[in-house]
Amino acid sequence: MSYVLVTGATGLVGAHVVNNLLSKGFRVRAVARSKDKADALLAAMPNSSRLDFFFIEDLTDPIAFDGAMKDIDGVIHLASPLKYQVDSNEKDIIIPAIQGVHSILEASSSSSIKRIVLTSSFGAVLDMGRPESTPWTYSSQDWNPITYAAASVPNATPQDAYRGSKTLAEQAAWHFIEERKPAFDLVTLCPSMVFGPLATKPQSAGELNESNMMLWKVIGPAAGAPATLPPCRFNFWIDVRDLAEIHVLALTTPAAGGNRYVPVAPEPFTYEKAAETVRREFPALAPRVACGVQEVKSHISVDAGPMERDFPCLQYTPFHQTVADFWKQLHSFV
Repeated sequence: MSYVLVTGATGLVGAHVVNNLLSKGFRVRAVARSKDKADALLAAMPNSSRLDFFFIEDLTDPIAFDGAMKDIDGVIHLASPLKYQVDSNEKDIIIPAIQGVHSILEASSSSSIKRIVLTSSFGAVLDMGRPESTPWTYSSQDWNPITYAAASVPNATPQDAYRGSKTLAEQAAWHFIEERKPAFDLVTLCPSMVFGPLATKPQSAGELNESNMMLWKVIGPAAGAPATLPPCRFNFWIDVRDLAEIHVLALTTPAAGGNRYVPVAPEPFTYEKAAETVRREFPALAPRVACGVQEVKSHISVDAGPMERDFPCLQYTPFHQTVADFWKQLHSFV
């Protein structure tokens, strides 16, 4: 593959995926909704001569991607709504996620696409009904049992709606492959919390994704007013740069075709560990750093076998390095 379409290219993961692809010599067509964000991505990429853009306004448009596929032979589809303040779970989260997947698959069916890598979520694997005290090893065979009705009702939490949208969108993708049997194959990735520095120059802390915002919240608003540690229900995470590398490996590794993966770092995280890193690396912020104790739930794990089998050379970034790199980039906004 030589020319890759990346949707959601201006987001946290998408921008790192674009950078990774360009560094490996690929041509990249980045899908964006905002020219300002596209310009910021272009300015941040050292190999920008091989980067071009395709603009869309509405993921729910059935033909949104039809004009984007010329000469493309691989697709990485990251675009999906992640908003916790919405008017309608169904309209603002679930429908755009499912329709976006349908649109990209349909557009790819009449082109020279060889593989699509779809970014799903650990939320599509997680069963929120399973008691936290129950030992369990999650694997790519696990699915969130949430239904369309349960995810879209008005009183569903935005978090449940998001997990439902990722579950239903990924299931729709696999159903499409089974029913239509297109010329391309599909790989899906279900990462958990994604932490790390931005690939583009940040303008404020307000543009952080939901995961990085949790790292930001280990700092309190003022000296003498330390933060409270954000809740840490599970200890699964991955560095955004490692996840970008996994996307490219999923696109280019022949054995990955037709598989579903749950990429998580082997080292568990807690926000207590994040706070310790900030306190050590940025002593001037220490009076504002959250204090507290968080346990590692070692009885809940993820089966790393498929990742180790198909991507044996993958190296993972230590959590302390991820946190330090994030805060080196963002500490001026404190």
